[in-house]
Amino acid sequence: MITVAVIIAAFFVCVRPLASSIRQGLDLQGGTHVVLEAVDTEQAQVNDDAMNRVVAIMEKRVNALGLTEPIIQREGERRVIIELPGVKDPDAAIKTIGKTAMLEFRDEDGNTVLTGTDLKDAQASTNPQTGQNVVNLEFSDEGAQKFADLTMKNVGRTIAILLDGEVLTAPNVREPILGGRAEITGQKTLEEAQNLAVVLRSGALPVKVEIIETRTVGPTLGQDSKDKSQFAFAVGLGAVVIFMIFFYHFSGFIADVALMAYTIMLLGILYLMDATLTLPGVAGIILSIGMAVDANVIIFTRIKEEIGAGNSVDKAIKSGFEKALSAILDGNITTLIAAAVLYVRGSGTVKGFATTLAIGIIISLITALFVTRGLLTAFFALGATNPKLYGIKKETKVINFIGFRRIAYSISSLVIIVGFIFLAMNKKNTGDIFNYDLDFKGGSSTTITFDKDMSMKEIDSEVIPLFTAATGGNASTQAAKVAGTNEVIIKTRTMTTEERTKLYDSLQEKFSISEDKIVTENISGAVSTEMKKDAVWALLIAIFCMLIYIWIRFRDIKFASASVMALAHDVLITVTFYAVLRWAVGSNFIACILTIVGYSINATIVIFDRIRENLHNGSKKKGLEYVVNEAISSTVTRSINTSLTTFISVFVLYIFGVSSIRDFTLPLMVGIVAGAWSSVCIAGPLWFDFVILSKRKKEQLSKK
Repeated sequence: MITVAVIIAAFFVCVRPLASSIRQGLDLQGGTHVVLEAVDTEQAQVNDDAMNRVVAIMEKRVNALGLTEPIIQREGERRVIIELPGVKDPDAAIKTIGKTAMLEFRDEDGNTVLTGTDLKDAQASTNPQTGQNVVNLEFSDEGAQKFADLTMKNVGRTIAILLDGEVLTAPNVREPILGGRAEITGQKTLEEAQNLAVVLRSGALPVKVEIIETRTVGPTLGQDSKDKSQFAFAVGLGAVVIFMIFFYHFSGFIADVALMAYTIMLLGILYLMDATLTLPGVAGIILSIGMAVDANVIIFTRIKEEIGAGNSVDKAIKSGFEKALSAILDGNITTLIAAAVLYVRGSGTVKGFATTLAIGIIISLITALFVTRGLLTAFFALGATNPKLYGIKKETKVINFIGFRRIAYSISSLVIIVGFIFLAMNKKNTGDIFNYDLDFKGGSSTTITFDKDMSMKEIDSEVIPLFTAATGGNASTQAAKVAGTNEVIIKTRTMTTEERTKLYDSLQEKFSISEDKIVTENISGAVSTEMKKDAVWALLIAIFCMLIYIWIRFRDIKFASASVMALAHDVLITVTFYAVLRWAVGSNFIACILTIVGYSINATIVIFDRIRENLHNGSKKKGLEYVVNEAISSTVTRSINTSLTTFISVFVLYIFGVSSIRDFTLPLMVGIVAGAWSSVCIAGPLWFDFVILSKRKKEQLSKK
């Protein structure tokens, strides 16, 4: 009882301060806004290819700094906009990303023998002998030979190492260095050395860039928006708590206490890791909360079954955990594999999602297998021995899902076909299959200098409608304030000359500001081609790894194949709604699809685990059709309840959240419904059909 009281008290006392102390991304907190401009030099002229390479190198540098959810956009012909969320030392970050990174090795005669192009790798470390912070260089094969020749010819002389024309160090050559390695000293701190290593690893910029502007921008979601979102999250969590108590009674209360412990641990670890939390990261948390609830639901369902079979409560608790273990582990490990792949292969949005998801999964496993079990065992020891407290599962009514499968296949196929038709129509009518947001296509960035400091609430209610009217209501907007000024930056899709004129006229009329206080420039998409490729490859590799794991664990490729086809089904259903309803496809689209994939695979594995169990417990004698029907029927309540708890959380965010939150939660709700449908009506029947097809092929081969 004391433990429960402590957890509940800690939840109400610690959650809000912990949530507020976690570093937030640009959309939640704001950050540093940097504008770089490329300039012509005798060595290199600015062109389109060079600017594209500048953007790519900047992405590498910023990601290597460990920043989550940076925004990197090309503006016009020569400028690059970089927005850095939650940066501790803006000056240091700006210096790092702005360096040209021209590395040179010169002899005493001033001859440049090696450059950064000869580098293979650069890593920061602290020399254990001298205690100096250094950057260890490793040269390519060609560079190693050049360096060996350089040191052999200059024994007893100095070799200067320069970065962007400034001497970093000038060591004396005591003997020839033949190993293809060198060391740069002179960095005051290890962080300085790490930043220098980042610059050198990412490569030299093809043209010279200058930092022409730095400023601090406010969050794209105002304080009012954040308050609404926090309220929505609290209401959603409260709804889940009430639902669990209503449906599972005493066990539900235990699950709620475990969920409180989970929330405290998750927020605490995110705080200790100095993580940056953004909207996709919140999606990862929502998914992990759903999986935490799911693990408890699986356990309680098993306990109810054991009590219904005539076992005592203590034996039922022990057996329930043992039988639930394989499904919980397989579901969570599968999703964890996906998260690991997404983190390694992804960038920005994908990394933020993968980080929070992975942490959430690990903590959900700990709370379900240890906290929940510990609490149940403790309460039983204190006298909670009445079976009614835990529920008694009645005999499962076996529903003929296999008989329904052709109808289910037809419904899903029809929806997906409609989606492809609309994708083709969209392509024909607009040139794009989706309604791409400015994150993908780029657009217009309008900076307005008002006569007073506008709040985000005023911007949302008074300024944004003018943009909506000017663009015909078919363009989403992103707004941010510039800290310490009256400037507001609003991004939308690329506006035509007529739309700009209409917008300028309406702004001048409503706010009495002159035209020179309104500046509009075109910007590139924040999601670059490389980032898109990374996200797609990350998703494909993650699905492949999940397939391999399921294949190994279930020792049957048919389980893995059915799982992947169910995942593809959920993605295509969601894509259909994006195509038909013309929902804006932005950076959050990636996080949304990933959330659906992670959620769906977990539900499917629970059913497959029950099929596997039925195949070994004698149910196979009743026929394969019965095995599948019984497995789905016995887990359908769990599938519905888990879907409902997750759906409730997301639905509340949709009702009480702001527009940017709704743009994310609406497709997520579609994905949850699609995932529940595919797990119950598609995945198991697909496996059944694969088995039947395999048997027929074997029979045909045997006849030959």
